[in-house]
Amino acid sequence: MDIRKNDIVEVRAGRSRGAAGQPVRGRVLEVEPRKHRLYVEHVNMVKRHVRPNPSRQIRGGILEKEGPIDVSNVALVCSDCGPTRVQHRAMAEGKKVRICAKCQKSLDR
Repeated sequence: MDIRKNDIVEVRAGRSRGAAGQPVRGRVLEVEPRKHRLYVEHVNMVKRHVRPNPSRQIRGGILEKEGPIDVSNVALVCSDCGPTRVQHRAMAEGKKVRICAKCQKSLDR
């Protein structure tokens, strides 16, 4: 997968893409490569009903948290040119890095 934890992504499709064509951006919280899913901060919010458990200090009630979104519905955001596709390149020391397809800048820190 081209998207990793703590990357900034833009939601391009689905019910969480935003109103009136405004893009929604968020930080990736978790990645599930086998399922092609990821969790993005404040995107696809779902409600879970939680039973109180005093021994674990859980109050209970309705909890709101992020749900999974498919990888095909998001685009990785380059800090210089915005949403982009990802290319891969091997560096001289043998390390592979992700490259922005528009500006050819490295996306790895």
